[in-house]
Amino acid sequence: MPIPTKEEMYNALVERHGRELQEKFAAASVAVCGLGGLGSNIAIALARAGVGSLHIIDFDCVDISNLNRQQYFPEQLGLPKSQALSDTLKRIAPYCNITADCVKLTEDNIPELLKNDDYICEAFDKADQKAMLVNCVLENMPEKYLVSGSGMAGLSTANTIKTRKITKRFYVCGDGVSDVSDGLGLVSARVMVCAAHEANAVLRLIAGETEE
Repeated sequence: MPIPTKEEMYNALVERHGRELQEKFAAASVAVCGLGGLGSNIAIALARAGVGSLHIIDFDCVDISNLNRQQYFPEQLGLPKSQALSDTLKRIAPYCNITADCVKLTEDNIPELLKNDDYICEAFDKADQKAMLVNCVLENMPEKYLVSGSGMAGLSTANTIKTRKITKRFYVCGDGVSDVSDGLGLVSARVMVCAAHEANAVLRLIAGETEE
């Protein structure tokens, strides 16, 4: 069966979201930095909402240890995550403009790589990488909206995962406490809850909504 046309898919989103909101989603460009449990779920949620341009970035390859919580398939083992997720996103949202970079983000390349993205999602696993990206964006690109994740490990209640407004353009999602090194580590459902918070925060910002 042939896939729907671009117009058909857009009209289906308009029927769901309304034309004004869907136009905002379609005009937005969002970068997802890190394509693990957080980033792969964030990107899929944004693609399904009809975000027009997604910039997905990761230097790693799909490993069997990723399959418990990340949006990859066994047949994608060994592929760069940026390539594997791009292939999946094109099946979900064939008319989305996807830019996939297999590169490690550093203080030196962040300003150039993210210069065309309106909204930036931090989705790294390691605290030092999170801090590096957040500090670099806040210092060098204060005009960007930045949404970060902090605390989603274990099997504690998902109700402690929240979205907090830190500054006018900086938001943090998570429980702010749990760490991957504490006990159970990362479990798919709770990671997905945090990813949904990040994706929802971005969609709200695109819509012009802000947290108190």
